[in-house]
Amino acid sequence: MASTQGTLLSEIYSPTDLKKLKETQLSQLCDEIRQFIINETSTNPGHLGAGLGVVELTVALHYVFNTPYDKLIWDVGHQAYAHKIITGRKDIFHLNRMIDGISGFPKMSESEYDAFGVGHASTSISAALGMAVSARLQNDNKRQHIAVIGDGSMTGGQALEAMNNAGVSKANLLVILNDNGIAIDKNVGAMKDYLTHITTSRTYNRLKDKVWYLMGGNTRYGTNSRAVVKQISNALKLTLLKKSNLFESFNFRYFGPVDGHDVVQLTEVLNDLKNIPGPKLLHVVTVKGKGFTVAENNQTTFHAPGLFNPQTGEIIEDKKCKTLPPKYQIVFGKTILELAELNPKIVGITPAMPTGCSLNLMMAKMPNRAFDVGIAEQHAVTFSAGLAATGMIPFCNIYSSFMQRAYDQVIHDVALQNLNVVFCLDRGGIVGEDGATHHGVYDLAYFRCIPNLTISSPMNEIELRNLMFTAQLDNMGPFVIRYPRGRGVVGDGWRKPFEKIEVGTGRKLREGKDLAILSIGHIGNLVTKACADLSEVGVEAAHYDMRFLKPIDEALLHEVFRKYDKVITIEDGTIIGGLGSAVIEFMNDHNYKASVKRLGVPDTFIEQGTVSELYRICGCDVQGIIETANELTGQKVIVPKA
Repeated sequence: MASTQGTLLSEIYSPTDLKKLKETQLSQLCDEIRQFIINETSTNPGHLGAGLGVVELTVALHYVFNTPYDKLIWDVGHQAYAHKIITGRKDIFHLNRMIDGISGFPKMSESEYDAFGVGHASTSISAALGMAVSARLQNDNKRQHIAVIGDGSMTGGQALEAMNNAGVSKANLLVILNDNGIAIDKNVGAMKDYLTHITTSRTYNRLKDKVWYLMGGNTRYGTNSRAVVKQISNALKLTLLKKSNLFESFNFRYFGPVDGHDVVQLTEVLNDLKNIPGPKLLHVVTVKGKGFTVAENNQTTFHAPGLFNPQTGEIIEDKKCKTLPPKYQIVFGKTILELAELNPKIVGITPAMPTGCSLNLMMAKMPNRAFDVGIAEQHAVTFSAGLAATGMIPFCNIYSSFMQRAYDQVIHDVALQNLNVVFCLDRGGIVGEDGATHHGVYDLAYFRCIPNLTISSPMNEIELRNLMFTAQLDNMGPFVIRYPRGRGVVGDGWRKPFEKIEVGTGRKLREGKDLAILSIGHIGNLVTKACADLSEVGVEAAHYDMRFLKPIDEALLHEVFRKYDKVITIEDGTIIGGLGSAVIEFMNDHNYKASVKRLGVPDTFIEQGTVSELYRICGCDVQGIIETANELTGQKVIVPKA
């Protein structure tokens, strides 16, 4: 259900409507947009804090620039809710992140105002530069190109690669650095320290403001004097900051820092920058969660808080959660800490996701042995390789969809050298409402072709613990453990003593005479339910938890194909290249003959929705398993029990 709209917001359906407002009305509009976002996300959970922090910036950008002709590219995109509201999606915003609704991220096919589809960090400058060069080649010299990138994303190598390229391109490009000091967790590293130095240098900022006024205020020199005294400005930066300006060393003209919550000042500054050619960077300082006190004070929690009271900010927790099994990420966090206490060689690494993956538990107890390296997946992998090459055992925890960014490093720096790096792939499989950019459905396929890798996926929390224990034993080499977003199935009994799992061994969980179902990972729990439902109508399915994709349990596969001529494989990943492909390859290589049906994610991008809704679309839920079994065995279709 759509939220009540404020007086001004109710009249805004596009940036054209926005431009009809007076500058003096923009502050009220920002307040109304901010309240609209709070109200909507309180009942339909999504990303909150980042969007609240850029309301004024978003309004100013659409007020000043001629979107969609001018190209506005958001980095990551979870901060683009105000952008969507202004650009015609206000009345359907209550369908944000829902199946058949709108995406939680900018998406080219959704709106002409979404100049580039995003979801991962550090891509905006590259995309904006490509568009700017394209415009120049087509003699379109009036078009503006704006990339809005957070300070967290600036730690990603791609952003610096793009700036290095842009600095010599002379392209008409404006990079807006949204500096709020935090991605999901607080930013880390030298870049964070550098930006803090700029924003907290009182002498520099005081004199910068005076010089800016003299260069553009109501003086006899007029606005053109800014070009005349550029050298004075550069000298000011160099002298007072006691170091050369990082961005100007990339041949970007640097402006700022400016208050990202003064919408009128932002419109004035952006109007000035419109007329300056070439690559330039505006440093905007904002507060994540701005305007909602509880979100400002609890920025990590209110990055994506779930259901909450829009008046008080109190998070509404499902009372059932206290009795539900733990999330896999919590099991990882507690288990790595337990293992690290037993093995002094174990270290933990995450690229900017310490809370999301629960490495923060180890960071609190062992700060010298747990590392947040920033949004830098490639570096995280090779940093881990360096640790492993000198005798440490790094557990490198990266979300599955973000691991895509470090594929070469896994091959070249880890697998080729057979180093014992343990890759814990969180969010493996369908993740739900974040949609196509975040589903971790490709890792099983893209890792299976790499020599030396062990690839595993636990069916429950106990298996995750034991796989982590096994991976840190001697001579294990590169070891992948992938597990899903969400909760396990065991409950309070998950914290059992560690047991070694023989690498490359699966297990038979259920006998059956009619067909065999082979699963890998948590999705095997759906097979357990489907087998029970099938049994009630006389179809007896055997269930094998393969546990390892590589090396795959060939003894178990020989047993399956000698006994069954009807086989189903199921995985929470793409059916191209994963478990199903491995099983069919084995069958062919050993001259077995059977009807094999593969269940998983089809060869298409899956959009947003709940996990259960998306499983249904893919046909890999309990109903899909039963329907496939009935198809193979010729039985009448039955409806699974709720």
